[in-house]
Amino acid sequence: MAGVAGGNDFQWCFSQVKGAIDEDVAEADIISTVEFNYSGELLATGDKGGRVVIFQHEQESKNRPHLRGEYNVYSTFQSHEPEFDYLKSLEIEEKINKIRWLPQQNAAHFLLSTNDKTIKLWKISERDKRAEGYNLKDEDGRLRDPFRITSLRVPVLMPMDLMVEASPRRIFANAHTYHINSISVNSDHETYLSADDLRINLWHLEITDRSFNIVDIKPANMEELTEVITAAECHPHQCNVFVYSSSKGTIRLCDMRAAALCDRHSKFFEEPEDPSSRSFFSEIISSISDVKFSHSGRYMMTRDYLSVKVWDLNMENRPVETYQVHEYLRSKLCSLYENDCIFDKFECCWNGSDSAIMTGSYNNFFRMFDRNTRRDITLEASRESSKPRATLKPRKVSTGGKRKKDEISVDSLDFNKKILHTAWHPKDNVIAVAATNNLYIFQDKLN
Repeated sequence: MAGVAGGNDFQWCFSQVKGAIDEDVAEADIISTVEFNYSGELLATGDKGGRVVIFQHEQESKNRPHLRGEYNVYSTFQSHEPEFDYLKSLEIEEKINKIRWLPQQNAAHFLLSTNDKTIKLWKISERDKRAEGYNLKDEDGRLRDPFRITSLRVPVLMPMDLMVEASPRRIFANAHTYHINSISVNSDHETYLSADDLRINLWHLEITDRSFNIVDIKPANMEELTEVITAAECHPHQCNVFVYSSSKGTIRLCDMRAAALCDRHSKFFEEPEDPSSRSFFSEIISSISDVKFSHSGRYMMTRDYLSVKVWDLNMENRPVETYQVHEYLRSKLCSLYENDCIFDKFECCWNGSDSAIMTGSYNNFFRMFDRNTRRDITLEASRESSKPRATLKPRKVSTGGKRKKDEISVDSLDFNKKILHTAWHPKDNVIAVAATNNLYIFQDKLN
């Protein structure tokens, strides 16, 4: 994985793009979450129309050995429908906020998907046989007259075309007053947590009618509300530990062994603010939009509006690494506030070995940072570079002064094209990048 983010020894190339090319994008088609399963064999996306699309990795073909296998549609299903809360006179969007896979235990795959209010556990299974030769009904399904049946036959399983079925196995509803922003499967594989703006609940995957409230930051008087929960995640190895981030730029690590209600954190991570750089926007841009544990469980990464920070769980007073994602936007915060872009919630992800991290930006740019070499690179998800095996050229943004030939001026960046959701294959150098209604898949260039 050396030199993943730039460097002479490593290049990313285009593999696939999914989704229509139309200029007019339907709101329902905008991708709202992307997630590889534990093996990387399956890749799920959720969209604003409440649909989940799962892609499966096809094996490499013998006649084209230089090509890695591609991801093709495996299953598509409607996960959530729009609803209406009559008590509060509120519409509940069908948009999929998060998808989380469960580790595979048998031939079927399971995933959790959530919109603002309801979490569902889906089972995705294959059928390639069907029973034939029933006694009480004909082959076309019509019931037979019992008095005409003179002999009994044993039904047999006959091969049929492969069918992939998605069925909802559990529905976890009515536990969140506010909008759900995170779900995270625990390392015990039988519980998971869900977080909204003010509360975090712990669920058992088998029990739908009750959950335990483990964090509640709602003040007695809502006028005293100063912060909200923005993201939460379980530790990858210790099932009693979880973290949650806040709109004030802080992260709290809690231990469920300490108390049933984890309102008192075990660790509190916060970087002291530099008074010289304080501005009207300081509080808004310090809000954390995503938090992710490293696979090793030693570090965690947080994303705020302008940067990505890596924290050592053993050091609370400051991050061990800080990477600037798009520092050139600091002078543009006023206009980004006016067009509401300053409230965009960018996600971040680790590669399989925790040696590199990736997060999105504007103009369909996404950024990679190599933790070992401290190199970074800006790449673009665009139709222009979507020829098979085309190498992605690094992009550069010019900040005032003379613009070089291959640089892009800050003023010409398109803030409607934003990469909020990305995913990195857990084992290989394969990444999935959601750009509005398109899903781009890139891989390392095999020479």
